[in-house]
Amino acid sequence: MKIIIYGATEIGCLLATEFFEDCDITVIDKEENRTEEFDKLDISFIQGNATDIKILKRADILNSDAFIACTNLDEANIVACLAAKKVSGIKTICFVSKKEYQNAMEQDKANEYFGDFFIDNVIWPEELLTQELFRIVTVAHALDVENFANGKARLLEYRVKPTSEIVGKMVKDCGFTKDTVIVGVKRGELLFIPNGLTEINADDKLIFMGTSRSLDILAGTFFHEKEQVKSVAIIGGGNVGFMLAKNLEEMKIKAKIIEKDYDRCEFLSQELNSTLVINGDGTDLKLLDDEEIGSCDVAISVTNNDERNLLCSLLVKQLGVKRVIARVSKVLNIPLFEKVGIDIAVSSKTSAINEVRNDLDEADVDILATVEQGEAEVLEMPVKADFDGKLIKDIRMPAPAIIGVIQRRSHVIIPKGDTMIRCNDILIVFTKAEDADKIKEYFKAVER
Repeated sequence: MKIIIYGATEIGCLLATEFFEDCDITVIDKEENRTEEFDKLDISFIQGNATDIKILKRADILNSDAFIACTNLDEANIVACLAAKKVSGIKTICFVSKKEYQNAMEQDKANEYFGDFFIDNVIWPEELLTQELFRIVTVAHALDVENFANGKARLLEYRVKPTSEIVGKMVKDCGFTKDTVIVGVKRGELLFIPNGLTEINADDKLIFMGTSRSLDILAGTFFHEKEQVKSVAIIGGGNVGFMLAKNLEEMKIKAKIIEKDYDRCEFLSQELNSTLVINGDGTDLKLLDDEEIGSCDVAISVTNNDERNLLCSLLVKQLGVKRVIARVSKVLNIPLFEKVGIDIAVSSKTSAINEVRNDLDEADVDILATVEQGEAEVLEMPVKADFDGKLIKDIRMPAPAIIGVIQRRSHVIIPKGDTMIRCNDILIVFTKAEDADKIKEYFKAVER
């Protein structure tokens, strides 16, 4: 695979290091941004600006497989990706640092009239970091986990405990989270496709598909030991701290945020419902003690400064917090944090690298995954023209199966009965292995 990276940043270096052994890597940026770390790698370096089509052609864009823009300027990344897409139709991955840019570009991708002039994957590293932190804090260990659509959708399997509140309830009455669908039930030796009237029994294995975020909430709400996490302290009320608190509120986990900037505290107070917002310095030991941070189950330091995060983490550890998590901006600092006693150190850059790896690791196969030792299969089905415009409820499959996910370009949809499918959508379908061939043939047929 031939990959072009625009941006000699830390992320650019991490990406080049990740892929250079198996791929042909070309990095584009100004010569003054080139560090000695790039010289240690077997890669090509072109001086220039990737928003210039001439520079893209010099980098052999026409014969490349992927273009990744990761400079420190969002606007430059967006323009460069659109230029690369215009020149060659190449797969494009764009890094941004603002939510509004991600929203704007994802809205364009979902627009059926936007044509081929779009960015395949827009990555906001802080959002990925928030999702990782949320999983670390809340998600119990599943029996099975499968990722689809570049990690935007997942399959999770859980066993129902006898004490669970959903035992004896029908599926339609369980109140499972939005953007989640239960696709399979394993009861004893029997695996079957459930419907809304299916009653949940103790020791059932339930198989769900949905967006990663919705499944995180589902796991924490229905399949997590309630005594494990009751309270969380967050030091730093920036984007990550804010989004994390919002997610914790949805799970009704008690949260506190300590934020130094008064104006930011006012914003947090207006946007959050039940989170306690404290205006103060997370390195102030007296403040931490007065606010009883030591009694929290988890403390997470997510400021933009590694030194401050380290100090805050060590202080709350001293106060007796059971589990301490710290955000690390410089990936090389992660071993240091863990060496001095921080339980978990995470980086938005590492989360972003994993996202890129998942995006580039594609396989042209019909079977995405097998479940329950091969008893069930997850199939990937491209929508043919004769299905264009059909509603999910009007599709009559020849055997029990559930369309769990629709992938429309890089946009993921968890369908309902009135969801309309489009030509070139990718359907991710769950069915029993014995029925898989019937489902495949049904979606391959041209007259319906």
